[in-house]
Amino acid sequence: GQTNLKSPQDVQVYVVNTNFTLSWNYTGNDTDVTFSAEYRFEDFDGNVTEWKELPGCRNVTHMECDFSSAITKYYETHHVRVRAERREKVSPWSSIFEMIPYFIAQIGPPGVELQSTNGVIKIKVSPPEANQVRKMWIAHLRFKYNLVIWENSSNAEVRSQAIFPNHIIDDLAPDTTYCLKVQATLPLDLQEGLFSPVHCVKTTRKAVDDLFCATNVSVLALNMEFHLHWNNLYKQLVTYNVQYLIGYLKKLHDDYSTKWLNVPGCENITDTQCNFSSIIATTSGFYYLRVQAMSEYNKSCLSNEVKVDPLITNEIGPPGVKVDISDVLLHIQISPPGGSECEVMRDHYDLSYRVLYWKNSSNNEEEIKMKEIKQTIGTVSDLTPLTLYCVKVQAFSKVYNKSSHYSKEECIKTPGDKVLPLIILATFVAALIVVLFVATPLVFALYQAYNKIKYVLFPSCQPPLNIEGFGGQLLSSPYLSAAEEPIENCSIIETIITEEVNQIDFKEYKHSKQSSRDSGNYSNDDDTSGSKSSEEMLEKQIV
Repeated sequence: GQTNLKSPQDVQVYVVNTNFTLSWNYTGNDTDVTFSAEYRFEDFDGNVTEWKELPGCRNVTHMECDFSSAITKYYETHHVRVRAERREKVSPWSSIFEMIPYFIAQIGPPGVELQSTNGVIKIKVSPPEANQVRKMWIAHLRFKYNLVIWENSSNAEVRSQAIFPNHIIDDLAPDTTYCLKVQATLPLDLQEGLFSPVHCVKTTRKAVDDLFCATNVSVLALNMEFHLHWNNLYKQLVTYNVQYLIGYLKKLHDDYSTKWLNVPGCENITDTQCNFSSIIATTSGFYYLRVQAMSEYNKSCLSNEVKVDPLITNEIGPPGVKVDISDVLLHIQISPPGGSECEVMRDHYDLSYRVLYWKNSSNNEEEIKMKEIKQTIGTVSDLTPLTLYCVKVQAFSKVYNKSSHYSKEECIKTPGDKVLPLIILATFVAALIVVLFVATPLVFALYQAYNKIKYVLFPSCQPPLNIEGFGGQLLSSPYLSAAEEPIENCSIIETIITEEVNQIDFKEYKHSKQSSRDSGNYSNDDDTSGSKSSEEMLEKQIV
């Protein structure tokens, strides 16, 4: 049944929420042409169904059709094709358009309701598909809303801001008409929706009897200690209740006006400040605070709300610093801001420390040196002896782009140089060793010389008294003492032997013995008598 009818071109599917529209182009010149479409889908297992007639797209005369009722599986792959028809004639099928509905769907416009009261505009936003049974976007709490607002006048400034489903805009001029529109987005899916229709509303004037309201409400937070401050312009007695709301309640589309709670310790107070650290139970969420003022006539007034995101609102205080010195190092001990017991400061901010140190001298041109460390213990080397060093430390967090003030200066003086005393001691020891090596041989030589001299000049034994000189004269020495003891002259009586031969031999021996005796030293008469007995015995042997 195919003829020369042309196939439709540029087949497209537009999806807004769960509304599906199929469109195409037709370039043929034929009249009375209608169009029909078919579809099929493929499940997660790869099973493909047969082609079916696409409901709402049968024998249509326009080049688009709505087939929202046919699609119920938004995460499966669908195929769509279109052909032209004229009576019994049909064109070839168009190229197949493939889609996964969820990935091509657009977020529809949210619903918007406005109320102008007491100088502010209250906005209530409904999520897309709020009144639909079938929904493309199941988790409506994931929606974020952008507001675009401007004065309804020529050359008006347009401003944008993020808002909650129930939001109050309070920084508006009185008796002025403002126009606005709202857009829903899914940031995690990188999807932006369509804007709502434009709504306009006129503001009113704020009531005069609200002058006793707390003004200039602000938060001061240091090292996870949170304080709320405000001003009181009313001259009469006013009491205050500080209230807080857990932040996630504002993300809900329900009314949260009854969910506000009083801060413990900040009820019915007359002071204009309050410590609300006790309500900060977690650092991952955020909170809203406001001040309810009660006049003496039991009238109440609510201040503007302030948002508290603990880790962003909080400021980092200066760390604690202690310094100590060793022989060659300056030791720096750092206490994290808030003290070592403040785990939030230590764990969530991923703190680093910037250490400044310098020589505290009269020279103002001394260079200030800096080093960055992650640990709470640091050291500085290359110190100059007998010098006063000063240190101050700053804590900072790169993750939150926050830094503290510098700590108080801590100074300490380095000890004296110990190198010179060591050199002196080493020199003394070396000199002592050299003296020992040189003096020992010298003392030994002097000792030997002393012994020699003593032996010669002062002998321990006296010379024998019977020392005789040659020719019957006594042996004299210039080294001997002048006082000499008298020495006896002894003569040897020799036995005359009649035998001539023996006498001659004995005379020769006697002459030799006499010479030997003259050269000997004898000390007493006993020696002389001993020699005489020896000679007598020798003579007997010869005989």
